[in-house]
Amino acid sequence: MFESAEIGHAVDKATYDAEVPALREALLQAQYRLRSEARFPVLILINGIEGAGKGETIKLLSEWMDPRLIRVESFDTPSDEELAHPAAWRYWRRLPPKGTTGIFFGNWYSKMLQDRVNKRIKGADLALQTLKAQRLERMLCDEGVLIFKFWFHLSKAQMKARLDSLKNDPLHSWRISPLDWQQSKTYDRFVRYAETILRRSSRDFAPWYIIEGADERYRSLAVGRILLRGLQAALDATEQPPAPAQPHTAPLVADIERLSLLDSLDLTQKLDKDSYQHQLIEEQARLSRLLRDRRLRKRGVLALFEGHDAAGKGSAIRRITGALDPRLYRTIQIAAPTEEERAQPWLWRFWRNVPERGKFTIFDRSWYGRVLVERVEGFCSPADWLRAYSEINDFEEHLTDAGIVLVKFWLSIDKQTQLKRFKEREDTPFKRFKITEEDWRNRERWDDYASAVADMVDRTSTEIAPWTLVEANDKRFARVKVLRTLNEALEAAIAEK
Repeated sequence: MFESAEIGHAVDKATYDAEVPALREALLQAQYRLRSEARFPVLILINGIEGAGKGETIKLLSEWMDPRLIRVESFDTPSDEELAHPAAWRYWRRLPPKGTTGIFFGNWYSKMLQDRVNKRIKGADLALQTLKAQRLERMLCDEGVLIFKFWFHLSKAQMKARLDSLKNDPLHSWRISPLDWQQSKTYDRFVRYAETILRRSSRDFAPWYIIEGADERYRSLAVGRILLRGLQAALDATEQPPAPAQPHTAPLVADIERLSLLDSLDLTQKLDKDSYQHQLIEEQARLSRLLRDRRLRKRGVLALFEGHDAAGKGSAIRRITGALDPRLYRTIQIAAPTEEERAQPWLWRFWRNVPERGKFTIFDRSWYGRVLVERVEGFCSPADWLRAYSEINDFEEHLTDAGIVLVKFWLSIDKQTQLKRFKEREDTPFKRFKITEEDWRNRERWDDYASAVADMVDRTSTEIAPWTLVEANDKRFARVKVLRTLNEALEAAIAEK
C-alpha cells in the first residue's frame, strides 16, 4: 500500500515557485467561500511517520490560508476530565463549526496505532476500534463534515537517513524527539499496523491520502492541491444541504507529478528459448507437487489475472493448467454480468465462485473490473468505484482469514507491444476472434486505464493480498514469473504453522 510513496517524488524549485501563488490564491478563495456559505465544516486528520513533514506542512498551510479560520488540535495523553467521559468525547467537543477548518493531530487513529505497536491492545481490539472510527466518520459525513485523512510517509531508509543527518548536527539535533528514536526501533511494526488501519478505514466518504514526505516542495503542493480540489468539489455541489464529495479521481498517493508503479517496471526483461523451456518445466513440476501436498488440503487457492489487453493472461493461465490434472482446478472467465448477477450485490458473482478447501480456482479477470473497466467506461458511478476499493479489501480479507491462498497478477505491456500483438491477431486467421472493436476502443483510453491501474494497485496492494506486477513484453519471461510467484506463495502457505 505504501509502494508508490517510496518511489522518490520530487518537485523542482522553479515549478514550486511558479505554482504556489495561484494555489494560495485559490485556497484562500475557497476558504472565504466556505466561511461565507457556512454550509459545512472541514476536518483534517494528520497521521504518519515521524519526520515526514506533518507539522511543517500544516504550519505552511496556516501561512498560505487565513489562520483565523483554522484551528489546530493536538490530542496527547487524555486529561482526568477526558478520562471521565467516553473516549470519543474529547474529539466531539473540539470539532470545528461550519465554515471553519479543524486539524487534528494525535487523533483516534494515532491512539489505536500506538496502542497496537506497544502491545497494549490486540489485533481484535484494533479491528474493533477501526470499525468504530469508520462509524464515527460516516456519521460526521452524513452530517455534512468534509473529512480529509492524510498519512505522511517515509521509507525505513529515508527515516534512518534523516536521523543520521541530524543527530550529529549541533544546530539541528533538537529536531529529533524521543518519539523519533522510539519509532525508528518499531518502524516495521508501526507500518504494518498502519497499513491494516488504512486498508480497513479508507472509505469513499473519507478516503486516505498517502503523501511521500521526503521532498518538502512535493508534499506541500500535494496537500494543497488535494485540499483545494476537495473544497471546490464540495462547495460546487448543487444539493442543499450538500453531502461534501471527495474528488472523483482521488488517488491514494498524491498525484503531483506522480510516478506510476507500472512506469517503473523494466519491460525489457527477456528469457531465451532454452532457458524458458528449462524453467517452465521446472516450475510446472514444482506446481504439480505443491498442489498435491496434503498440507494444502485445508486451504483453498485462488489466483486472479488482470492486465492490459493482449498482455498474455490466457497463455500464462494455460501454462499453469498445463501442469495440472483438470480435476484439481477450475477457471472462471469474467465477462459482463448476466441479468441474474445484476439483480444481486456486485460481489455476489465472485463470492459464489470462491474455492472450497483443497480446491484451486483461477479467475481470468475478476472483481477488479469495478475499478478498471467500469470506472473508465462509466458503467458505475464514481461513488460506486471509490467505495469498491474498501469493499475489495474487505472481501480479500475475508478470503485470507478463511485460509485461502490469494495470488493477484497484473500483466503489463507497453503501448507499442500491444499494437504489434493486435495487428498480429488481425493478420492470423485462428487468432482473429481474440481482437474486437472494444479492444481498439479501450486502446484509445490507454492513459485513463493507466491511471485506474495505478489507483488500483495503490489502494489494494496490501500485506495480506499484494499485487504481483508482471513484465509481459516478453511472454516467456511473464509465464515463468507467474508460475514461480504462485509456487512461492504456495510454499509460504505450506510453511505456515
